[in-house]
Amino acid sequence: MADKSKYIQVFTTVAKRSEAERIARFLLDKKLSACTQIIGPIASVYRWKGKIKKSKEWLCVVKSKKDYYGKIEQAIKKIHPYKLPEIIATPIVAGSREYLGWMQKEI
Repeated sequence: MADKSKYIQVFTTVAKRSEAERIARFLLDKKLSACTQIIGPIASVYRWKGKIKKSKEWLCVVKSKKDYYGKIEQAIKKIHPYKLPEIIATPIVAGSREYLGWMQKEI
């Protein structure tokens, strides 16, 4: 059985679907992710430089290994169009054995 504590989901947002697809393919090509889901457009409301802003964005949900987080962060920063991109990770605390096994084989 795959050890679920070693898997994460990494989140980042971009302004265009094409940018999200570029990040997804870049991470797949480098074998840093098993899958990236692209969700959007979504509305993001945030504070930037003292002002409240609202933007339409696309959310990337990257499935990977916890040990790969540093490489994923570097890869995203390398091609991300934002000055300060959102790059956060959460642990996968449960998942089907089959899906986690598939992730293990892909990355």
